[in-house]
Amino acid sequence: MCRRHDFYRERNVGNGLYGDGMTHDDPWWEPPVAGTEAEHLVGALDRLRATFRWKADGLDAAGLRARAGASSLTLGGLLKHLAFVEDHMSGPRLSGATLGPPWDAADWAADPGWDFTSAAADRPEDLYALYDAAVERSRARVGEALAAGGPGLLVHLAWPDGRRLSLRRLICDLIEEYGRHTGHADLLREAVDGVTGEDPPPCWRPVSGAPTGT
Repeated sequence: MCRRHDFYRERNVGNGLYGDGMTHDDPWWEPPVAGTEAEHLVGALDRLRATFRWKADGLDAAGLRARAGASSLTLGGLLKHLAFVEDHMSGPRLSGATLGPPWDAADWAADPGWDFTSAAADRPEDLYALYDAAVERSRARVGEALAAGGPGLLVHLAWPDGRRLSLRRLICDLIEEYGRHTGHADLLREAVDGVTGEDPPPCWRPVSGAPTGT
């Protein structure tokens, strides 16, 4: 049985990006009820991160490699792909920083979908650790950028005509990416073991890899 503080995000009330929008009755994945623009952007993203992580959690290699119908998507592939998206958004796109391992050693020209396809050869614990670490890096970098310039901060990424994107646009793009792939994860997880649902259950914490969102 879980304790109250395991379920509720009490330590974030009045602090950090969530500010005064959180209450003592909000689970840690719940966005603020009436926060700032930055708080709502980060809150919506973190809720999708938590839902995706729950859908992918606690599986062995067979579960992470399972497919549904004719699709080649797997939960393991989605974990690795979203780890790449987190690192790419919070690195090259945000600041111009170069990607580190394992992305810098991949032959993207030979396999543009390497993040999806290579996951089949990875151990479950490595996939979970890769994803969790990428999310924590991304959360920290985005938090620093929001503190420095808010959602309107112009980032490194620019269109060919020279127009630079805002941090707001990067976060919205990441929310869109998670919305798409969390829907895929819904179907894949149900096909693996019948797990369904919109939000993680009360007191949920990842059982595989390091906890996120705490």
